[in-house]
Amino acid sequence: MKILLVEDDKQTADYVAKGLREHGHTVDRADNGRDGLFLAGSEPYDVMIVDRHMPQMDGLSLVKAARAAAVKTPVLFLTTMGGVDDRVEGLEAGGDDYLTKPFAFAELLARVSALARRPPIVAATKLAVGDLELDLLARAVTRGGKRLDLLAQELKILEYMMRHAGEVVTRTMLLEKVWDFHFDPKTNIVETHISRLRAKIDKGFSKPLLHTVRGAGYVLRAD
Repeated sequence: MKILLVEDDKQTADYVAKGLREHGHTVDRADNGRDGLFLAGSEPYDVMIVDRHMPQMDGLSLVKAARAAAVKTPVLFLTTMGGVDDRVEGLEAGGDDYLTKPFAFAELLARVSALARRPPIVAATKLAVGDLELDLLARAVTRGGKRLDLLAQELKILEYMMRHAGEVVTRTMLLEKVWDFHFDPKTNIVETHISRLRAKIDKGFSKPLLHTVRGAGYVLRAD
């Protein structure tokens, strides 16, 4: 395998790189996040091993930027940050696995091998719920073949709800994922946008798709 190791601690990086090379793998190294991101986008790798705390760009930002640039290389976070919230952050940022320090090299090797065996992810370019379709590349929405004109925030809400079709999406979830608010602004911003979105995707159609779940949130479903 060809592996990219992004780790600023020289002792750890030397140890991991030596072990991987002894097992026949090729290892490229970067000791900061910015150089790691450059390499990730410049070379094809089978697996990336990424630390969280690094100079110039942290591991989370590196992986988010790589995913935004359509780099689909599997990522193993290797870090001292082992809390549940830390793991969730890493996975939500686009990581595929998470291993905390100190670690056994045999486990790291097994996890790297498992990631490399995963089939490549083919990103969907279209989402659909019933006769409602969202083209992610063109950022175009149609229902029953009719083009719908949505504003930027309405598109973000719709995309998030389509990715979670059939699930109840709460007001807090929308505030965090669409507006990046990690607090309640005490406004009706969500309700206003949902009302506008509902009018655009449901008005004039016989079957509503966007439903309010009283006391819980909203759900997008084709009954």
